[in-house]
Formats: sequence, C-alpha cells, structure tokens
Amino acid sequence: RVVVTGLGTISPVGHSVAETWASLIAGVNGIAPITYFPTDDIKYKLAAQIKDYNPTDFLDKMTARKTDLFVQYALIASEEAMNDSGIAGNVAPERLAVYYGSGVGGFNTMCSEHEALLSGGPRRVSPHFIPKMISNIAAGNIAIKYGAHADCVAVSTACASGTTAVGEAYRLISGGYADAAICGGSEAAITPLTVAGFGNCQALTASEDVNAASIPFDKRRSGFVLGEGAGTLILEEYSHAVARGANIYAEVCGYGSTCDAHHVTAPRPDGSGMSAKAIADALKDVAYEPEKLYINAHGTSTPLNDRTETAAIKKALGESNAAKIHMSSTKSMTGHMLGATGAVELIASTLALVNGIVPPTIGLTDPDPECDLDYTPNTARKADLTIAMSNTLGFG
Repeated sequence: RVVVTGLGTISPVGHSVAETWASLIAGVNGIAPITYFPTDDIKYKLAAQIKDYNPTDFLDKMTARKTDLFVQYALIASEEAMNDSGIAGNVAPERLAVYYGSGVGGFNTMCSEHEALLSGGPRRVSPHFIPKMISNIAAGNIAIKYGAHADCVAVSTACASGTTAVGEAYRLISGGYADAAICGGSEAAITPLTVAGFGNCQALTASEDVNAASIPFDKRRSGFVLGEGAGTLILEEYSHAVARGANIYAEVCGYGSTCDAHHVTAPRPDGSGMSAKAIADALKDVAYEPEKLYINAHGTSTPLNDRTETAAIKKALGESNAAKIHMSSTKSMTGHMLGATGAVELIASTLALVNGIVPPTIGLTDPDPECDLDYTPNTARKADLTIAMSNTLGFG
C-alpha cells in the first residue's frame, strides 16, 4: 500500500501549497499579460507566470546561478514537500527514490545559450549550459540534495510527465523496490520560441481577455494558456509511514497509463480509445460511489481535448455514473503548466479529497453542449468525497 505524506508546489496562483489551494478554491485567476518579454509582434499575449518570483527568496545564490528555472521550481516544491512529510532522516537512503518529470527541461537555458552562441561564438557558451539544460537535471539535483540513492528517473511524457512520474513511483513502491519517493514535475518554458511554437501549431488561444482565455468546457474556448511551476508529492509505503507517525493525506489506490497511438498532437476524436481505458484501469481495484468521486480534468480549453475527455469519462464510468461525479479543471486558473501540470493537479485532487471541497472551473459561462458533465462552474463547492482522480494527456 502506498500513501501520500508530503505536498509541495510553486504555481501561478501561489508560492506554496497553502497559497495555491486558497487561490484555487477562491477562484483566483493566475493568467495575465506576459511580462517576461515584449509581445508586440506576437499574436499570443497571455500566460500564467509565477508572480513576484525572486530565486534567492528560496535558494542560495550559487544554486540560483547554476540552475535553470525549471530546476529552481522543482527544488522549491520538493523542499516544501520534504518538510511537510518529515521523512528526511527517517528513510534509508538506498530506499528513497526520485521520479521527476518535465516536458522540455531547461528551455530558458537552451534559448539564452543559443543566443550567446550566435552573438559571440562558442566561447560565449556557459560551461554550465549542459548541466542546467538536460531534462533529467531536476531529478538529479533533488536526489543530490536529499541523498536519495534508489532510482533517480526523469520522466518525459510531454504534458503528462508529472502524472507519469507519480504513477511510476507508486508502482515502484507498491512493487517493494523503495520505501518512499520524491516525485512530481516541473516546467519553466514561457519563452518567445515556446509561444511561437505552440501558437503556430494552433494549440494556444489568442484571446487577450484573461477571463475568456483558459475556459475549459466552454463553447467559446480556443486553445490553452501557457503556465509554469512545479509540484512535488512524497509517496511512502503505508507501514513505513505508520511506523514513523507520518501525517497521511490519502492512499494511492490506482494508476492507469495508456497510449492512443493515433496522432502526435490529437487524441482519438471519439474519446473511446485508450484514454477511457486509462481511467478504467485507475479505478479497477476501487469500490466507490460516483457521487463521491472528484475528477480533476485535463481540461485544457482546446476544442478537441475537452470534448474527447468528456466522452472518455462517460465511456469509462458509464453515462449514468458520469452524470453524478464532481469534476473541474484547475487549468482555468493556473493555465497549462505542461510537464508540471499533472503533479500540481494531483495536489489539488488530494486537497479536494482531504477538505471535501471541489475547486471550480472559472470562466465557464457558456457550456459546450458536447461537454455536459458537472464541471463545477465558477464557484467552489463542498462535497462528501471519498475518492479523487486526476487526468492528464500529452502529445505523442
């Protein structure tokens, strides 16, 4: 048995778990005009940035100088989770693992060092370029900081990376290969190149209205909004957690992971493919009442995703059960945090379960007739929840 004993995050709506959760249930919108670079010649003006961020508020100057932003976020979230769990010094190093995801790794570093190469030649490229940029380096830095000598695995399943990392860590512990794992995902890729790339493949919304940009399940939706941040969960074998008197938030009871094997960017249009199987697999060993189930939807605010995700949930649960569940997309507030989004949404799912509160889908005022489930529009709702699930999908 595997349980959650620690949570940590830095997100567009808070620098901690407490701040983020308070913002989510209050319906705070973390989306605003991009300030990292000029957008005069860019069609896409909005993002969900980390607000008022100063790395030395969290990290020593040397670490801040030698790490990419995605590593900084990962270290910040992981420190909060480790402190929350109290597991440091209470687990054998060779039984502590790290599973940490990122969709693109050190993209800010990649862009800045490429500019240095073009403007000044090879000698201008930093000797820190490679160890700042490679996508496994968040996991590596976490393992080094906490002396984790079991598996150190970097996961990259695009926007599903954070969820995959936590799910595979769950399998590792449930299989007996570790007693605990620091797991989650981080992303910091709000750059002109990223915006141009996602924009040109028609994934982003061009809306300049922050309240009508990330609007999952609304028929006005036109694409997602880029976000950033990190989420870390401490997973622990149940008897190990009990023996040391750990606070247990929830038990991890299932995980489903599948591939549509259909298209590099699009899910199967009818939602009846492997997405439904992943949902069913996650729930297969769990007895539950549908009216006590909360699903944190992938809910990207893209025309295809929201419709097919709704169809997948109906297929997995059955039409009548799907009509009874509680559901929402916190991306309406945080934007799409890419490889971090699954981990942050797992934290939101855990806290919804613990507190009996369903966070809202803000901006949902004109529902798509093909998206006809209860998405908790605009206002958080109290609910008697016994089970929560988070859905995440990724390109490929």
